Amino acid sequence: MSNILIVDDEPSICWALEQALAEDGHIITTTATAEDALEITRRQIPDVVVMDIRLPGIDGLTALEQLQSRIGATPVIMITAFGNLETAVKAINRGAYEYLTKPFDLEDAIQVIRKALNAKPRGELSTEINSTQVVSEQELLGKSPAMQAVFRKIAVVAERDVPVLVTGESGTGKELVAAAIHRYSKRSTGPFIPVCVPAMNESVIESELFGHAKGSFTGAITERHGLLEAANQGTAFFDEIGDIEMTTQIKLLRVLETKMISPVGGNEQRSSDFRLVAATNRNLEAMVAEEKFREDLFYRLNVFRIEIPPLRERPEDIPLLAEHFMRNLDPTGEVQLSPTALKELNSRPWNGNVRELRNVIEHAVIVTRSGEISAKSFPPPTTRTSDDSGSTHQLNIAIENWWNEQLQSIPKAASVEGLYEKFLTEAEPTLLSQALRLSKGNRTEAAQFLGIHRQTLREKLKNAK
Repeated sequence: MSNILIVDDEPSICWALEQALAEDGHIITTTATAEDALEITRRQIPDVVVMDIRLPGIDGLTALEQLQSRIGATPVIMITAFGNLETAVKAINRGAYEYLTKPFDLEDAIQVIRKALNAKPRGELSTEINSTQVVSEQELLGKSPAMQAVFRKIAVVAERDVPVLVTGESGTGKELVAAAIHRYSKRSTGPFIPVCVPAMNESVIESELFGHAKGSFTGAITERHGLLEAANQGTAFFDEIGDIEMTTQIKLLRVLETKMISPVGGNEQRSSDFRLVAATNRNLEAMVAEEKFREDLFYRLNVFRIEIPPLRERPEDIPLLAEHFMRNLDPTGEVQLSPTALKELNSRPWNGNVRELRNVIEHAVIVTRSGEISAKSFPPPTTRTSDDSGSTHQLNIAIENWWNEQLQSIPKAASVEGLYEKFLTEAEPTLLSQALRLSKGNRTEAAQFLGIHRQTLREKLKNAK
């Protein structure tokens, strides 16, 4: 039986937690203010504290620091409905055991409290955030539960000097996550070195990463230090790490294991103590299964994973992001979004995610200049142009299944003919209807999405009837 203190000014939250925890036999004390909580802890030290961040009077983060001088290593679980990345980091850095966002699942919260009751005391953590680095327009924003979960993961892992794998579609903000991990880490005063793998020429990628000795190849007229050596005492961010060739993967794994770098054409090894944050929009597990990515390197990278949700799965973040991008170009606030414009933004698929939204808003601000932005101010939606290996893999599997079903349905004595035309007859109407749905029935735009002439689309639709 344990003593649990719940500090929240929402009676419904206190009641729900009290009822659920009482079933486990715990003694529950509830209060609506931090001042009362401080008074309660003078009389008795609880086994766990659950405290809201936004409270009347003293806020939860301020009270957390005052409580720690009285309750020592007692776990404190912070909850809030108004979280952002900085709030999450402050809570974790100031010693909070966990950080939950409202609305939360009651059973999930109870499980966290149970874990806290069995937790060992945490080591001393930093109580300050490096405030000298400002993210400005590169800030990670989001009020959706999905982004709140991302903020919490960043806060939890930032000070833990382990590799982090950031996954998500193109344009979701993987580099911003990596930069935030660096900014709130113990390495924040060191360099943050982005390494864009797809932008590197295959013939010189090892030289770029590991450096090279003078005369090691044609054009190597001087000695050069690589990017990984430049990241010493800081963070190296590998963007699209799934694009690295197998031979380079072997060498990268060795560097991660030994912290020693061997320049191309050189005999002397150099040490470099850096933290690796890697990102990819590809399915590394599938690549490992296909032997296109080393399994040992994958496990070395996948120590802690942060998955960034696509924008279409968090539509509640669209108005917040749109306002942020508008203010970057128009700090006076003269340009506003009309209701029809916001409705249009919410209806789009956002294949390019936050990056595409930023481009659309910037275009609209430029053409509107002042007043309200209408839906007509936006450029047409874009189609997915990047090679999504995961989607392509799923499409290939679906086609193979269709092919096998067709073969099984044909009698052995019959000849296999006409499958190509049959496939087009069955698949093409779906493709056409999706293009029309995206263009809201505008055949000219639908034809542009498909890359065919408008007359061709008209004939195909006529034949499909």
